[in-house]
Amino acid sequence: MNIKDLKYFHQLIKDKNFSKVAAHFSVSQPTITLAIKRIEKKFGSRLFIRDQSHHELQVTASGYQLDEHIQQVLNEMATAQKELQRINSTKILFGLPPIIGTYYFPAVTPALLRQGLMKNLETFETGSKDMLQLLIKGSLDLALIASMQPIEQHQIMAQVFKSYDFKIIVSPKHHLAQQPKIAFKDLKKESFIVLNEGFIHNTAFKRLCRQHDFQPNVVYQTSDVHVLKAMVKENIGIAFLTEIAVPANEELVSLALVDPQQPHFLISLAYRKNYHLGEIQQKLIKILTSKAQQE
Repeated sequence: MNIKDLKYFHQLIKDKNFSKVAAHFSVSQPTITLAIKRIEKKFGSRLFIRDQSHHELQVTASGYQLDEHIQQVLNEMATAQKELQRINSTKILFGLPPIIGTYYFPAVTPALLRQGLMKNLETFETGSKDMLQLLIKGSLDLALIASMQPIEQHQIMAQVFKSYDFKIIVSPKHHLAQQPKIAFKDLKKESFIVLNEGFIHNTAFKRLCRQHDFQPNVVYQTSDVHVLKAMVKENIGIAFLTEIAVPANEELVSLALVDPQQPHFLISLAYRKNYHLGEIQQKLIKILTSKAQQE
C-alpha cells in the first residue's frame, strides 16, 4: 500500500466507479482494483460492496470511516510538499486581511524595515475567514487574522494581539450623525452597506441581526472597505465596521454600540502548530509581539 493507493481509494469513494477512477488517473482498471484489494487486506475490512447485477458500487460504513482518515493523510502530504518546497526560501508567505493590512500593519513596518525583514515578506490579501483556511492548507506560513473569539483550531497556534470594538458608521449628513451611541435593535429600518462573506464583519453583523431578530436591508455588498466608506460618506447607507478602520481624520461619524453582548474585532498572529519556525519567522513574530505589547 502506498500514497497512490490512498489517492485511488479516495477518488473511488467520490466516483463509486472503477472505470471513472482509472480514467481520472490515466491508469488501467486492474490497477485500481489491485490497489483497493491491498487496502482491504491491510485493514482487514470490506470497504466496498460490488453489486454485479445492478452494476453498482456501494461504500461500506468502514469505507467511509477510513476515508475520513485518508483525507487527513492526503491533506497533510499536500501541505508537507508545499512546506518542503519553501523550506530553504528566505520568503515568508504572510497573510494580511485588507483591513488589518491597511489600518494596523503600517505601524509595524518601520520596525520591520530596521530589521531588514520587509524584503522577506510576500503578502497575500483576502478576508480573515478565507485566510484561516489558506493557513490550514499550508498555502501561507503566517498570518494576521481577525476573529470574534480567540482562534481555536487544533492545527493552528494563535496569539491574540489586539481587541477593537465594532462601530456603526454614518455620514455626517445622516439623521443619526448627532448621536454618540445607539442600540443595534434601533437600526432595523436603516439601509446597510456591508462587507462580503469572507470578512469577519459579515459574521459579526449577521449574529447581531439574529440576536435582535430582524432581516437587514442590505443595499450593497463589497470586498473593498474604501468603496464601503465612500458610499457611507455619500449617505447611501450606514455600515458596521471595526473602529480601527475609521481614523478620526475621516469625514465619517462613528456611533458606539450600547448592546451588552456584542462581538469584538480581535487580531491574532497565527501559524500551523507543526510549522517549523526558522530564524526569519521567529524574528518577525518577535517584532509583531513587541509592537502589540507597546500599544
